[in-house]
Amino acid sequence: MEAALEEARKAFNLGEVPVGAVIVLDGQIIARAFNLREALHDPTAHAERLALTEAGKVLGTWRLDGCSLYVTLEPCPMCAGAIVQARIARVIYGATDIKAGACDSLYRITTDRRLNHRAEVIGGILGEPSRELLSRFFQARRPKIEKFE
Repeated sequence: MEAALEEARKAFNLGEVPVGAVIVLDGQIIARAFNLREALHDPTAHAERLALTEAGKVLGTWRLDGCSLYVTLEPCPMCAGAIVQARIARVIYGATDIKAGACDSLYRITTDRRLNHRAEVIGGILGEPSRELLSRFFQARRPKIEKFE
């Protein structure tokens, strides 16, 4: 998860929403990514999706059986769907996303028995530093309101 936080910090420094992801197979990181929606002008350029694409290239297949995804924020519905499609074995995330989380908070796509694949989900790992980085990012972007008396 520390490696995913490192990726999130890269996003933060580029003015992207600070979410980072890494994919691990047999104890080795095979893919790393961070949000690049602004830079790529792509609404689908979430850290998870970019990491899944990279892992597929590394392994030479879209089937990421046995891989674990570490991500600093609970995946959204789009990313949760991609996780299921990629056959990821395990999702480990940091901060919960009460507005768009699709592993535990709003939806449970990654563990839905109606789908052809399910991933083990573990949330809250390094959740506080993940939340703190996101909070700093959004606080810096909120317009400053001057108080007049």
